[in-house]
Amino acid sequence: MKIITQRLLPGLAIVVLVAGCRGVQTAGEKDARRDLAAVTQTYRPASQQRSLPVLSAETSLSNFLAYALLNSPNVEVAYDDWAASVERITVDRSMPDPKLTFQAYIQNDLTSLMPGLMQDLPGPGKLNAAAEVATAESRSKYFAFESAVLQAAFDFKSAYYNLYFLDEQLRVSRRTLEVLTDLSSIAKTQNEVGKGTLQDIYRAQIERDQLAAAIANLEHSRHSLMAQYKGTLGLTHDQSDPPVPAVFESTKKIPDEDELLAMAFARNPKLKAAEAEVRQAQTSIVQARKSRVPDFTAGLQAEVYEPPFYWPQASMTLPVWRDKIGAQIAAAQAGRREAAAKLTSEQISLAVDFAMRAHDYDESTRNLSLFENQLIPKARQSFELARSGYLSGQVDFSNLMDAERAWLNFQFQIVEERKRREISLAALSLLIAGVPPPGAPVLVASPAISSSNPLRQP
Repeated sequence: MKIITQRLLPGLAIVVLVAGCRGVQTAGEKDARRDLAAVTQTYRPASQQRSLPVLSAETSLSNFLAYALLNSPNVEVAYDDWAASVERITVDRSMPDPKLTFQAYIQNDLTSLMPGLMQDLPGPGKLNAAAEVATAESRSKYFAFESAVLQAAFDFKSAYYNLYFLDEQLRVSRRTLEVLTDLSSIAKTQNEVGKGTLQDIYRAQIERDQLAAAIANLEHSRHSLMAQYKGTLGLTHDQSDPPVPAVFESTKKIPDEDELLAMAFARNPKLKAAEAEVRQAQTSIVQARKSRVPDFTAGLQAEVYEPPFYWPQASMTLPVWRDKIGAQIAAAQAGRREAAAKLTSEQISLAVDFAMRAHDYDESTRNLSLFENQLIPKARQSFELARSGYLSGQVDFSNLMDAERAWLNFQFQIVEERKRREISLAALSLLIAGVPPPGAPVLVASPAISSSNPLRQP
């Protein structure tokens, strides 16, 4: 037993040392971990959710955006997915675990006892290739996280604009309802003095009642829009409704179209994710070709009862199944072609989306200028003239109602055009150009070229 103890203890010590070893990080793994640490410091410091801003009607829109980004479950899912992909780099580049072995010969007694240690050795370049594939995947996952951040910001802005401009529609409708109530009273007065017909009264009342019903429908639709707005802040149905910013904040003016399109192709996260997938597919081909390289196993066993007597062991895989190797390479090449096609598709989609959003922005801007500077002032003047003419008996009630209806429609249209313009601006800056809002937990530079201070500052 003393001899067994003397021989086993050094072997167990070696095993303990091996169990405490750490692998050598690749350059890509170091970059990925630095980027993850930088984002984590802002998004999940000390593995805890960052303190959320206190929301009130006086809170700025930027604080509402920060709340939406930090509290979004979709952003958290994308972050955890990215964090897990960074950890997989370490797993894929690491050596297999060593194996502690025992061999014994027993007849009537224990005649031989041989403890040993075995280690699988992947073929040259295989671990580096696996690490490159995992690194490229983690870059793609990061850009998916950045896309989730930008989408959460856009969803909040869209919900906020829908809710704000619904209130604007209600304001216009209620003001117009007062006008229609006044017209109904005028028609009644005119009828009493013999200058108007009973039909004028009914027409005014019909217009008033229809508008009152439309106001009721708008008020009811506010519940669904509030639910959407509440959801973009990451609040559940059992939580109280959040406040809405009292002061409207428009999206800042964007650069000219050529500059914006160049910016979009340079930093759009969906495009960057597609590029990372192409890189991942290319490294997968290298990894597939490494399947031609054999793997090795080396080990050593020591005889306890008859020292010093050692049994070295070694083995090597034989990659003889050429059709299997060829299929792995062919599959990787097909994956590269698929990734390249996806990248081209994303580039085309980006150009199309940009053209459509830019058209919406330009058209709504022109329409706003037309309504504000020409149509609404003229429509209001036309209504005032028709109202005076009706009171003097020079204009019939039909013309008065047509003038009122045109003025109302123009006011509704200007509200719709303002909403359309704001949503187009938000889409161009967030979803197309990929410009994150101030304080967003994203990297300033690509993961491959991140700087020592990679976070965008508020």
